[in-house]
Amino acid sequence: MADSRSKTHWKILIALSLVHFSGDFYSSFINPLYPVFMGKMGLSLAQVGFLAGISRFLMFIIQPMSGYWADRHPSRSFIFIGLLMPIVFIPLTGIATGFYGLLFCLVIGSAGSSLFHPPVTGMVPLYAGSKLGLAMSIYNTAGTLAFGVGPIFITWYVARFGLNAMPLTMILGFSIWIYFCLAIPKPTGDGMAQYGFLETLRQTLGSVWQPILLIWIAMVMRALVGQSLMTFMPVLWVQKGHTIVSAGVLFSIFTISGTVAGILCGHLSDRMGYKRLLWITHGLMTPFLLLFLLAPGNWIYPATILAGGFNMASLPLGVVMAQKIAPKGRSMVASLMMGLAFGTGGILSPIVGKLGDIYTIQSVLMVVVCIPVLSLIPLYFIPEVGNRTKEQF
Repeated sequence: MADSRSKTHWKILIALSLVHFSGDFYSSFINPLYPVFMGKMGLSLAQVGFLAGISRFLMFIIQPMSGYWADRHPSRSFIFIGLLMPIVFIPLTGIATGFYGLLFCLVIGSAGSSLFHPPVTGMVPLYAGSKLGLAMSIYNTAGTLAFGVGPIFITWYVARFGLNAMPLTMILGFSIWIYFCLAIPKPTGDGMAQYGFLETLRQTLGSVWQPILLIWIAMVMRALVGQSLMTFMPVLWVQKGHTIVSAGVLFSIFTISGTVAGILCGHLSDRMGYKRLLWITHGLMTPFLLLFLLAPGNWIYPATILAGGFNMASLPLGVVMAQKIAPKGRSMVASLMMGLAFGTGGILSPIVGKLGDIYTIQSVLMVVVCIPVLSLIPLYFIPEVGNRTKEQF
């Protein structure tokens, strides 16, 4: 009986991971196509930074409000409506006629991503049992894998069929969306319906707001580096002589290596705790990212693997630590660690882009990738977390 329930739970976890993959697969289309949009519309780096910033703002920073509503009113509507928005509007960027048309499609698609992420992430602990680290890493790296596979697919697709053919990619999304309507159960809440936003925060964080804040600061620093690289790496590679397809392949190598590293760290975290792994990944991030930016010739490929792995491995660790420290309001806590942290880092992309216009994007990124060293300071004050609960803090 227990074995049967365990199999059912893992089937649900796989379905939740596939939802994450599907939504992020469509969201991943935009970054590697910025050079194409620049050529078609004459966009500046500052405009690209603005598009990336507003996209990340809507995709991530409004997730706490979505997480609040998902905890207060558990419903599958957040998942299915939110997932449908990027499936429809991201492909429509291919037929956008100008900067504002492109902006409109990105706004709708990114807002949809904010709707489905918190409730889906909040459901993972319900079905993970004692292997929350592994389950969360699989779930998170499904999204990372989407950002690895998506650029390869869309750069090949656009090179073969052109931007105007992008709306046809909706067909795949519609077919898997129908499957999710049948496979995903209704989320369950934690009795938060009677609370307002501020009281929900108090109930969720309570006396553990300090370690949650410290984890969030570290996640913001990681996100600033990751979002800056994912926005401007394709532009940098094209400037260095790579084709748009080659840039898409390198982008995918970067994110796929992060997928593998995330699963490995998730498995290890259930055995040895999370703080130690956060120290290792954040401490080694800067040297490998500097190596990545300076690597000549074919050395760019192994450097990309190492840089992507250390850049993305810590994301599931931060989310799981926060959910274990503050287990009430799982969607809200996940949205703070993923959405608000990613969004806060992402909205700084216009500044990075503007500095890239003034200096060079290479030199600006060389400075940005040194930021993870600063995250070691807040990580020092975070309590170690294993398979423990909030009451033990």
